[in-house]
Amino acid sequence: MRRAAVVLGSLEVFGPLSMDLSMPLLPQLAEDLGTSDSLAQASMSVCMLGLAFGQLVAGPLSDRLGRRRPLLWGIALFTLFSLLCALAPSIETLLVARFLQGLTGSAGVVVALAAARDVAVGVQLVRLLSMLALVGALAPVLAPVVGGQLAAVLDWRGLFVVLAGVGVVLLAVAGTLLPETLPAGLRHPGGFTEARRGFGTVLRDRLFVCYLLVGACTGTAFFTYLASVSFVLQEGFGLSPQAFGAVFAVNAVVAMLGALFNRAAVRRAGPARMYVVGTTATAVAALGLLGTVLAGLGLTALLVALGLVLFSYGVISPNSSALALGGHGERAGTAAALLGVSTFAVGPVVAPLAALGGRAEVTMAVTMAVAAAVACALVWLAVRPRLRGAPAQPRRGGPEKDDAREHGTAAG
Repeated sequence: MRRAAVVLGSLEVFGPLSMDLSMPLLPQLAEDLGTSDSLAQASMSVCMLGLAFGQLVAGPLSDRLGRRRPLLWGIALFTLFSLLCALAPSIETLLVARFLQGLTGSAGVVVALAAARDVAVGVQLVRLLSMLALVGALAPVLAPVVGGQLAAVLDWRGLFVVLAGVGVVLLAVAGTLLPETLPAGLRHPGGFTEARRGFGTVLRDRLFVCYLLVGACTGTAFFTYLASVSFVLQEGFGLSPQAFGAVFAVNAVVAMLGALFNRAAVRRAGPARMYVVGTTATAVAALGLLGTVLAGLGLTALLVALGLVLFSYGVISPNSSALALGGHGERAGTAAALLGVSTFAVGPVVAPLAALGGRAEVTMAVTMAVAAAVACALVWLAVRPRLRGAPAQPRRGGPEKDDAREHGTAAG
């Protein structure tokens, strides 16, 4: 289980690395390319959009071809487009290259989640995803620190060369350590028509759609934090790139602690209860963040409030994925792709628009608070009533039995 978490967790780093390594140099990027802060943030947004919509291709492909082939091609192309980002002569070229970088890197994100569902169900799946979150969270811990230190000797172009090098390493790790988790007999043959039928099958599960909507809201809150925090802390509070990297790393550690707490608590409380608790706590913490900003309580209070939001988000994520995938083991790649879109697609659109609204700390706090509050309302009004019959801990049995039982709970 631990080896699987390490290997699959390494595949989850595409999103964090693509965002966090270059984050300390976003202001420098904007100045060098002669563009606005909003367009500099958009370079993150288009990458996240690529990460989102690329999963709609990579997920169904992994259900058809197995997990390894789409994954290895995706990593190789991610490496190529990272180099193209480093050579971009204008913001327009960079935006296109960043979108393609995210599009190809999406294979790592969706395959990691689908492969986890291939090998575990129920509470075991939540615990595996919590471990995966811990391993994957090492990237947000290390990337801003490394990026901040590299900022002393490299410009933003050099950081994209570093990303290409990371792609080479990940290609070697995936090629040598990740076995095929989807046997040939469980794959879905067919082309576009079969993929469309698969999306329709998954989307007819109304509870799954509720998870998608909640994921869109929590993803908006989280991406708003990612896209705004460098401007809030560096331009608003005067932190250097190195200090920002250290603060961002501490916040990532806090999110890891949330995932670790969830892994310990889920055995007793169950995924459904932890999901409700995590979503509610995130909304309360985000509203506290808004109050802190509006009251002008300063940097320390702001960081504490952000830490509470991130700790709670670390609790939500593994339970959300496990509950949503529980009834769709037969199309784990397709279901994981839809989850990825709900998380990655809405936030990248909302965050740059929010950046146009005035002071960075105010718009960040308002957007995060509203998104988290809507997610909380959806969970209490639409999701929780359908989860009341779910057992806190599934009975032991084969994956097929657990899968059928979880799907029956979702439908009921």
